[in-house]
Amino acid sequence: MAAPGGGDPLDDKSGKGPLAQRIDPTRDKLTPAQLQFMRQVQLAQWQKMLPQRRTRNIVTGLSIGALVLAIYGYTLYSVSQERFLDELEDDAKAARARAQERASGH
Repeated sequence: MAAPGGGDPLDDKSGKGPLAQRIDPTRDKLTPAQLQFMRQVQLAQWQKMLPQRRTRNIVTGLSIGALVLAIYGYTLYSVSQERFLDELEDDAKAARARAQERASGH
């Protein structure tokens, strides 16, 4: 029978390995070798996740860009179809012409 902490990496009950403990390097006194190992592990984890993060960032950027272009395109399309300002201008011209006729006619 194995002694506790005596080299058997698997837990007898669940068949899983022991869980890693969270260490706060500011509170716990760690040796320089332990700090270097932590940096290596963090770097390896970061490098492992980098392609996935990069892909997610690209997809997010393209989605935001597509949304901006769609809003801009829709705005230009709807402004080009607006005719009410032209109608108001025509009404204003007609009102000015009537006012001039009245002023010159009387």
